[in-house]
Amino acid sequence: MSPDTDDGRERDGSTKIDVRVPQKLIEQIDAEYEERGYTSRSEAIRDALRAWMDLPIRLSEETLEDLETSRQQCERGETHSLDEVADTYGVDSDE
Repeated sequence: MSPDTDDGRERDGSTKIDVRVPQKLIEQIDAEYEERGYTSRSEAIRDALRAWMDLPIRLSEETLEDLETSRQQCERGETHSLDEVADTYGVDSDE
């Protein structure tokens, strides 16, 4: 572990924080982190925090409009199931 600097940060640019975690969750993390390729509990938790901070994928306005059009078509009964289309064209829908 890196020694602390005067402002509480570690020399590698990271900051140590204290977090209370239920014992059962710690046991699960300890049982899993090596299986997932991490070298330490801290490394696994840092990676989980990074994933949490990533913004979710946002759909484009065009895609949102297409989804709304599709929803409206479905409500009006203008859509067909895959099985219906497969039967119409004599195609096996499991392929």
